[in-house]
Amino acid sequence: MSSSSPRPVVRISAGETVEREDLLPAEEPVEFRLQGVPIAVLMRTPGHDEELARGFALTEGIILRPEELVAVRALPGLDGAGRYDLVLADGIRVDEEQFRRNLYATSSCGVCGKASIDAVRVAAPPLPTGPVIPAGLLLELVEAMRSAQAGFDATGGLHAAAAFTAEGEFLGVREDVGRHNAMDKLVGVLTSRHWPLAEMVVTVSGRVSFELVQKAAVAGISVLAGVSAASSLAVDLADELGLTVAGFVRPGGFNLYTHPHRIAP
Repeated sequence: MSSSSPRPVVRISAGETVEREDLLPAEEPVEFRLQGVPIAVLMRTPGHDEELARGFALTEGIILRPEELVAVRALPGLDGAGRYDLVLADGIRVDEEQFRRNLYATSSCGVCGKASIDAVRVAAPPLPTGPVIPAGLLLELVEAMRSAQAGFDATGGLHAAAAFTAEGEFLGVREDVGRHNAMDKLVGVLTSRHWPLAEMVVTVSGRVSFELVQKAAVAGISVLAGVSAASSLAVDLADELGLTVAGFVRPGGFNLYTHPHRIAP
């Protein structure tokens, strides 16, 4: 599936009007079921749906370890795409109603439809004290993420989340119309190779929001850096959970909002 979709547009610039075709970021619904019970409909960019399902299951606290989810099974309908059943390992029991969302989640909202504010705070494991990242390296990692944003280059409308080791090794990037979906896709692909996701740095292409802090912390990620601001609730949660949050990470410097001991001057 493509992350973009062509549409005709009228471009107006410097008093000139031109009709042309433009690439828009693709956005379509996906439904996840847990043991056959519908629990969520997300608006996402098609592609990497199995990774999205695995990351979603982990960061929402549906499962505690990757091996507890043995399969993501495509269901009939929509040509086999767009509906998936999350199959749990033998002996794993989950109350499906606990995770059912009352509304579908738009691409801009990672916690829409939660039954209560208490359900938003998914239990996160204690985070490691490290890693310690040189400030200059953090700037380089954000630049490396930007150079890997092929979908954004084509459409100008996709968020990204990228992961690196503490030494700066690139581990992967995922893009989506929803910043929370990009994070879940990244977590989903990382857990196929690493678990827990400790001693890593995750960078995101926009604002550091509450749901991104929550998802990073639940996955065991202790350093989260964005190119834009952090929200007040994101900072409060990061401070509570022990997660280092940096914002406005751009050439020339950045803001450190919480737990600065992981960033070396």
